[in-house]
Amino acid sequence: MSITAEDKARVMKDYATKDGDTGSPEVQVAILSSRIATLTEHFKTHKKDNHGRRGLLKMVATRRKLLDYVKGKDEARYQDLIKRLGLRR
Repeated sequence: MSITAEDKARVMKDYATKDGDTGSPEVQVAILSSRIATLTEHFKTHKKDNHGRRGLLKMVATRRKLLDYVKGKDEARYQDLIKRLGLRR
């Protein structure tokens, strides 16, 4: 499952740190979060899709690594990012 090009462009615009930013950790985490949310909805109806579930687990691990990187570089950026994305309740 993937997100549409329009959704991806919107997410990049919302989380970009500067104009033309497509690869900052904030943008990458936001895109992964969007894809994870889409796949989570998919698994509510397709419970036996184990191949897709493996991809979901890889995305979650990648997002975790990126969040750890941001936290190590700048704690304030990390706190702002998880607050904006609604992670960590």
